[in-house]
Amino acid sequence: MAKKRSGGGLTGTQQAAKFLGVSVLSGAVLAGIALPAAGALGLAAKGTVEGFDEIPSNLKTPPLSQRTNILDSQGGHIATVYSRDRKVVPIEKISPYMQKAIVAIEDSRFYEHGAIDLKGVLRAINRNAQSGGVSQGASTLTQQYVKNVFVEEAGDDPEKVAQATQQTLGRKVRELKFAIQVEEELGKKKILENYLNITFFGQQAYGIEAASQRYFSKPAADLTLAESAMMAGLVQSPSRYDPVNDIQEATKRRNIVLQRMADVRDISQAEADQAKATPIKLKVKTPKNGCITAVDGAGFFCDYVRKTILNDPVFGKTSEERQKLWNLGGLTIRTTLDPRAQAAANEAAVAKIDKDDKVAASVVQVQPNSGKILSMGQSRPYGLDQKLHQTTLNLAVGKKMGGTTYGFQVGSTFKPITAAAALEKGLSPAQSFSTPWKISVPMNSYSTCAGGPSGGGNWDLQNEMQSEAGSWDMTSALGKSINTYFAQLEQMTGLCETVQMAKKMGYEKELGKKLKELPSITLGGQESTPLDMAAVYATFANRGTYCTPVAIESITTANGQKLKVPQTECSRAMTEKTADTVNQMLKGVVEDGTGTRAGLSDRDNAGKTGTTNDRKDAWFVGYTPNLSTAVWVGDDVGEKTSMYDITIGGQYYDKVCGGCLPGPIWKIAMTGALDASETPGFVPITVPRGAQPEDKEKDKNKRPGDDNKPGGQRPGGTTLPGGITIPPDLIGGTNGRGGGGGGRGGGHG
Repeated sequence: MAKKRSGGGLTGTQQAAKFLGVSVLSGAVLAGIALPAAGALGLAAKGTVEGFDEIPSNLKTPPLSQRTNILDSQGGHIATVYSRDRKVVPIEKISPYMQKAIVAIEDSRFYEHGAIDLKGVLRAINRNAQSGGVSQGASTLTQQYVKNVFVEEAGDDPEKVAQATQQTLGRKVRELKFAIQVEEELGKKKILENYLNITFFGQQAYGIEAASQRYFSKPAADLTLAESAMMAGLVQSPSRYDPVNDIQEATKRRNIVLQRMADVRDISQAEADQAKATPIKLKVKTPKNGCITAVDGAGFFCDYVRKTILNDPVFGKTSEERQKLWNLGGLTIRTTLDPRAQAAANEAAVAKIDKDDKVAASVVQVQPNSGKILSMGQSRPYGLDQKLHQTTLNLAVGKKMGGTTYGFQVGSTFKPITAAAALEKGLSPAQSFSTPWKISVPMNSYSTCAGGPSGGGNWDLQNEMQSEAGSWDMTSALGKSINTYFAQLEQMTGLCETVQMAKKMGYEKELGKKLKELPSITLGGQESTPLDMAAVYATFANRGTYCTPVAIESITTANGQKLKVPQTECSRAMTEKTADTVNQMLKGVVEDGTGTRAGLSDRDNAGKTGTTNDRKDAWFVGYTPNLSTAVWVGDDVGEKTSMYDITIGGQYYDKVCGGCLPGPIWKIAMTGALDASETPGFVPITVPRGAQPEDKEKDKNKRPGDDNKPGGQRPGGTTLPGGITIPPDLIGGTNGRGGGGGGRGGGHG
């Protein structure tokens, strides 16, 4: 008797198959029997095999698409994402019953033949000839495995899938050639392991481990005889024999497998009969896939991580390479998300704004000295069901990362950037300006970085209240958010210097668009994002060093390989003294300025309110030495709503301001995220003071945190004594007169 070759090769009988009726078998293939061409049997000859290329490495160890697990910074689970729900396990972690069941029903002579089963081929030809059609195939388990590898490689591309499964002689020859080589190089045990890990078992489950968890909520190692038989029966037709949808068909198929196992003496007839009498008892585990399943409202952060992998060149030179990495999965992604901070941000985002309100809130937190994104919260839940007010639009970031196309004007939260630019130029915090409540400034008095004027004509702007006239130094102007002061401070500092400071602090990173050199930038007339604003203010907290935001700490592949991940890039934007001075001045905003409703009482903290023209955007951005948080509130859908006479979160607002809604949201987020035992302070510094404004009678009735806005202000204009009305496009100083304003802008507190 001819002996089987080492590694599971062909026996002498099989090698002799090339001398059999080649034309008959080839004709059978051409007739549509869908069997390996008999002519291909000739490939078993050693000399013929050597004429082919070497076996591709992906057939030895196929890169199987698996689940990716996204974890927080503490190792806690955030979400599981996959294009194929699969977890590869070694043969030792697969029930012996499962191994026997799949061999018995799919290829009972698996351990006796090589890449093809000559007896099976002849038997199939005979039966198909008798039936006049294709009633039986003859593919061995090894051939099925090779075909599955090709299908897996095709992914979700319909054309590639069609090519991998097309019933042509060429594909069959190629499949058989690789099957022969796989048999020789891998051996039976490894082929069976790979087969059980690659095969589709229905219900979105690929591989035996995922399938076992899906149907029985247990690992594949623990499958019983009856359960294994049911699983093996699924392979032929996962939809037809799906036990979730048709338990009777699944039971019939399971019993066929059990009987086959008895027939080939893998089990006794008594064992088969006992298993047949056992009802199928499913314990279905509903698949949880994607960022929609993320914990604590972290879906937006989860999607940001996905976008990072798909966009950052560190994960591949081309978009195709990065997409392939993501689809392949099998990654363990340790992120920067802090579970405590995320829970606090999520709580804050929904504390004062309902998901079905006209406006939405975004809360994002950054660690100052590392750039680590600690949280992303949003008042609308992450998801696709608009009826449930869900959205996948991440309001914290720019379009490339799944967010807004244009960003949001930041209002007076820009003013500290102008202050920093002024201090860097050598101006003193005691620098004072004495102004009326409204002024007109020549546009040609502001120079661009190219040395030319920023425009022609005059820039007309005003403060929010008539009482805001007089002499102001930098500290008081920040505390009361005085527009006229910062227009003059920018004039003295330089428009170019102000724009350059904003760039060094990361103001334009997320949106990726160049800042316009227009004077109205000092009043927040140009857009940014909550993530960028959190990083901008983190620069102050980090004593003048800006660090680019990052979301990923480490990535490990399924085989334990560590991948490179984006690293934060830190650079000095200003001196430590400048940052320390700004910190001290912004403490005044939360202590007795427009941000008093946001102030924390147990630690050093600083921040700034911001509201744009017509109150379409409201902000509070603030920080402690170890945490920076940005809160934005506004309309996230369609034409932006002016937040006057509006009910938000069940509370009526005659007008929304940065201190009265974003401020309290910020306080909730900060309080929940910070450890009460860690209370680092700002570096103390004495800030020179200049001339102070006289107290005005009207200021005494002003509510804390209302951004210095008159209660009667409406889009129709501001009425002065004598019935004179100021059009709304003048408020905030961004009307664009004389080519100067630069957009809709808003420099309100």
